[in-house]
Amino acid sequence: MKTRSFLLTAFVAFFLSSGFIACAAEKGDAETQLQELITKIRTDLQDGKTTAVALADRLKEFDLLIEEHKAEKSDAVAQILLAKASLYLQVFNDPETGLKLIRQLKADFPETAQGKNADQMIGGIESELAAQKIQENLVVGAMFPDFNEKDLDGNPLSVAGYKGKVVLIDFWATWCGPCISELPNVLATYEEYHGKGFDILGISLDNEEEALKTFIEKRKMPWKQFFDGKGWGNKLAGQYGIRSIPATFLVGKDGKIVARDLRGPALKAEVAKLLDK
Repeated sequence: MKTRSFLLTAFVAFFLSSGFIACAAEKGDAETQLQELITKIRTDLQDGKTTAVALADRLKEFDLLIEEHKAEKSDAVAQILLAKASLYLQVFNDPETGLKLIRQLKADFPETAQGKNADQMIGGIESELAAQKIQENLVVGAMFPDFNEKDLDGNPLSVAGYKGKVVLIDFWATWCGPCISELPNVLATYEEYHGKGFDILGISLDNEEEALKTFIEKRKMPWKQFFDGKGWGNKLAGQYGIRSIPATFLVGKDGKIVARDLRGPALKAEVAKLLDK
């Protein structure tokens, strides 16, 4: 599965990495204290302490360090706050608290390297939270929200246009290995059941139109495709909170989501069952 990642590019370094610790050891007092704290946290994580409750004492140590060095508006002290935020974002899976800490970083350390990078981090986290909220509504039994766009050939394209059919809405790309690995199953299902009321609506996260068209022709994929050339910035991928591909939604004749991310024989079996109803 190909996943869109913002944390790895947004953060200066993952605070648990040995490279970060080695760098910190070469610097001043705040850095050395942070190094010692991170070393303890690494041990805690290895011992299975991976929640905010289990690491409550360590979190207090972050606050004590920030308080001790609050007069220093340096990269070294900003890194303490960033390290704490990273725990919430990358270990505790608590983006709301992580976002709050990054905003504090921006406000308290605006002239540091970390503070200047805060807007990029905030944007990435907010985008992730928005995607999660959208995905929470795309559940089995819910109506798949419609859109009105043009397909790759410039013709009208919408979910409503498939009313009365069973349709697989497929977010994919030619550069996505898992998507291509699954393609034979998708093609086989299409070939067997298209004449009985099954169709596919592709949403391509590719960047190059001609390469996409060549691939579609070579692989004999006759169904309609939405393409805007923006890759991970694809309009519909953003609209539906897609953060990894392949991502598929099997929609019934009534426009409701029947299943998500079916793979292999499971897709064909579900399509057959729906068309027999």
